[in-house]
Amino acid sequence: MTNPIRFGVIGGSGVYQMEALTDVAEIELETPFGAPSDAYITGTLHGQRVAFLARHGRGHRISPSRLNQRANIYGFKILGVEYLIGVSACGSLRERIHPGDIVIPHQLFDRTNGRALSFFDDPAVGSDGLVAHVSVAHPFCDVLSEICAKAVEQAGARVHRGGNFVTIEGPRFSTRAESFVFREWGMDIVGMTTTPEAFLAREAEMSYACMAHVTDYDVWHETEEAVTVEAVIRTLLHNAEVAKQAVSNAIALLAGIGPSQYADAMKDALITNKAAVPARAVENLRLIVGKYFE
Repeated sequence: MTNPIRFGVIGGSGVYQMEALTDVAEIELETPFGAPSDAYITGTLHGQRVAFLARHGRGHRISPSRLNQRANIYGFKILGVEYLIGVSACGSLRERIHPGDIVIPHQLFDRTNGRALSFFDDPAVGSDGLVAHVSVAHPFCDVLSEICAKAVEQAGARVHRGGNFVTIEGPRFSTRAESFVFREWGMDIVGMTTTPEAFLAREAEMSYACMAHVTDYDVWHETEEAVTVEAVIRTLLHNAEVAKQAVSNAIALLAGIGPSQYADAMKDALITNKAAVPARAVENLRLIVGKYFE
């Protein structure tokens, strides 16, 4: 892109647009992995160029299990995004984390199945000929996470710094047995979309952080009603406005920030002998790996 957009936002359940953007334009992109969930809404916020994408499509049309997350993240890469904020709805697995609170998790546990977890395993684009093992010991960017936490505080919401986030396949909610097991495992919140979003962002050499907006107590809580769509939507309507204000605050705080600390995340992740890498794989993933093959 001749005019890269450094900051991106993925809106989750209840957050389908950012009204505060000015100079708004819609950009439809095609990626080597297919079409993203929707058009990217680009604009200016606090003097910064920002790209917004409705994760499930405007109107919430795409199930968590059917999201083309590779296309979503690669589209942000095409636009030049270095810092990506994921806004997600989640359930609380802890008494101290109340509906309406916002968690900025520091760890991620994957309980999905059947999802495309990497850019480097797709025969359709030839990327299965290039093997990569990216480090995700710390799946969220600590710098961006702290900025998000400060942004939430500025919005007047209760924020929890850190937490273990378990991603389930969905689209169904958890059983009570599953919910109790997650608590025993030390998980703090549960959601359906942060895997593989965080992992793909790392492969795309972006800083990624999650604003997880708590809508319910999942189904473990003895004195609260079991989670329902009606209850989730009720809390989402409140959380959505807080989320938008927090994102706006975060963009203001990001002004003037330097390059992402993950700008070279793939430098030591590519294990395939360069002479054996298919030219098609390098071409289709040029935005991510091209500099390592020059």
